[in-house]
Amino acid sequence: MSDTIASPAATGADQPEPPRPARRVLRTATDAFLRRREASVLLVAIGLVVYFQASTPIFLTTDNLRNIAQATAPTAIVAVGIVLLLVSGEIDVSVGMVAALAPYLMHYAIDLYSIPAIPAILLALVIAAGIGFVNGFITIRLKVPSFVTTLGTFYLLYGVLLTTSHAYPVAIPEPTKGNIQTWLGAGDWATLAWCLLVVAIFHIVLTQTRWGLHTISVGGNPLGATEAGIRATRVKTGNFMIVSVLGAFAGLLEAFRINSIDPNIGGGTRITFTAIAAAVIGGTALAGGSGTVIGALLGMLVLAELQNGFNLLGISANSFFLIQGIAILASMIANQYLSRLRRAGRT
Repeated sequence: MSDTIASPAATGADQPEPPRPARRVLRTATDAFLRRREASVLLVAIGLVVYFQASTPIFLTTDNLRNIAQATAPTAIVAVGIVLLLVSGEIDVSVGMVAALAPYLMHYAIDLYSIPAIPAILLALVIAAGIGFVNGFITIRLKVPSFVTTLGTFYLLYGVLLTTSHAYPVAIPEPTKGNIQTWLGAGDWATLAWCLLVVAIFHIVLTQTRWGLHTISVGGNPLGATEAGIRATRVKTGNFMIVSVLGAFAGLLEAFRINSIDPNIGGGTRITFTAIAAAVIGGTALAGGSGTVIGALLGMLVLAELQNGFNLLGISANSFFLIQGIAILASMIANQYLSRLRRAGRT
């Protein structure tokens, strides 16, 4: 009779139980979610909704959700353009002045030159595209850093705006009232609808089209992109034009929503830097080469939730900027961590 004892390997008694299929699927889905650039900011947005709703029951009422949507949409539209420009390795700090100037351009075209309403709106957008082209030309052709270029453009446009408007608000032109005003911002949810449309279009542009691929390539590896035959000059200039047009569009929507053309619409510099903050919080790298349009929308939603929730809780508005600064720093740290996760997942 043999005294040999079967080894654990033979019996399988000490072997760990293989993970169940459901657990494996859950783990895979969780890892895939966390590797998304939008993951952290989406969790923050959901967490803020839960916190503020628990703190004040009116947070999720229809009226308050409308307030959040109206605070989110115009700046999120600007943030979409900022994302494309940051991904391509540039920045535009003049877009807030384009947003403030565009409604006045429409006003001048209609009230001073008797141009019909829709052509006047299109003319304002075309002029905004021209401003973006000038920014791109100076930056790319004349080799001036984009921050310096657009800082100069900011002050130039600010001077034009104050000189021509005498720093006074004016009424919305009469020919635009009615259906045009309702469709372009006066409706309760019109601005949000336009925002979601813009986000959907440019998400597809950035992720599914050649323009988006070239934008990412130019921002991530300019020399390699040029050697691959990508026309970096055209891509960057085009993105300067896109951000200016989206800024003008956001300014027009906001003017129609508040039923007034104001030289301080969007807060001037505030809409610019809030849009940049939204893009960064949403997962767009300031160094270029990567970014997400949906993340920018979620980043702006987080900022709007914070400001709205603070107001409902009676917290001083001064604290909002403190929280915004912390949010930017925390998001950049989280983005770096998630980037390492994504790189580890590819190796």
